[in-house]
Amino acid sequence: MMSPTPHVPDQDQIRRAPKVLLHDHLDGGLRPGTVVDLALANGYDGLPETEPDKLGTWFREAADSGSLERYLETFAHTCAVMQTRDALVRVAAECAEDLAADGVVYAEVRYAPEQHLEAGLTLEEVVEAVNEGFREGERRARRDGNRIRVGALLTAMRHAARSLEIAELANRYRDEGVVGFDIAGAEAGFPPTRHLDAFEYLKRENNHFTIHAGEAFGLPSIWQAIQWCGADRLGHGVRIIDDIEVTEDGGVKLGRLASYVRDKRIPLEMCPTSNIQTGAAASYAEHPIGLLRKLQFRTTVNTDNRLMSGTSMSQEFEKLSEAFGYTLDDMQWFTVNAMKSAFIPFDERLAMINDVIKPGYAELKSEWLFR
Repeated sequence: MMSPTPHVPDQDQIRRAPKVLLHDHLDGGLRPGTVVDLALANGYDGLPETEPDKLGTWFREAADSGSLERYLETFAHTCAVMQTRDALVRVAAECAEDLAADGVVYAEVRYAPEQHLEAGLTLEEVVEAVNEGFREGERRARRDGNRIRVGALLTAMRHAARSLEIAELANRYRDEGVVGFDIAGAEAGFPPTRHLDAFEYLKRENNHFTIHAGEAFGLPSIWQAIQWCGADRLGHGVRIIDDIEVTEDGGVKLGRLASYVRDKRIPLEMCPTSNIQTGAAASYAEHPIGLLRKLQFRTTVNTDNRLMSGTSMSQEFEKLSEAFGYTLDDMQWFTVNAMKSAFIPFDERLAMINDVIKPGYAELKSEWLFR
């Protein structure tokens, strides 16, 4: 007997489903209350609001500008309160805890060590504090009956000149919780090719990296990230849609870059809510993820910045399910895509897929039998 529904998930099932997150910024996911506490503790008086609920609303509204540059301005406040060891440990621990409570079983969380040095920390002290926080958050999650594994991605800022230094730092801590490297920041005027020495170094060291590309800037950004820099994944990559033509009769024609991305199974770290906020997509229903999923690109679903977007992995999937009618089968497809694309060893990725993700979705899809 077939299921009477195509496993369309309800809100509770989406939350309980095992999820994998590849694109999440540590300084974009703080709890509003934590921002207020840390500002008070560290003497930072620049917050636009000091009541947590109002501050959370301010972050979301400020990020809803339709401009990536304005969106990025909101990070001045979160970075300002993340300048001490204790603050970094707390933020990282709460990050892991919050993701686990939302059903995330594996996450790669990125941050830029160079943005946390104003109170005298060294780059190494920043990395060690964040790693300590992630391990503490994993322990708290287990205590609460949740399971999560968190890997760190060290980010270099594309407008700065420390990318090789940060790449070397990522390589030095690759066996201590750091799983890869990234560059981020405003794309226009700061192409990834400015950081070729960092990417060449990482390739020589057989290390992994992703590049923010194709978010606010178009196909040249994606082309450079892949063909010049050798990115393993594309952070966002949403503008790959510019190389895909939908004909009047409903047919689809892929340009050579889009064909290459699909043929090579290059993962796309899609962040729907964030893309709408920065103007990269008009709405959930019009987000390129719908077509890219149909065309079988290696598409993944991510949060980007949970504070600025007022979102979570569950909310991202809820919005996509509403827009495209996605089922638990679709959720599993996105989740397996993400786990395949993670920067941990192959055998560990396979074990997560076979022992955690697939059994978790199978259990959810069988629940209709017991109602």
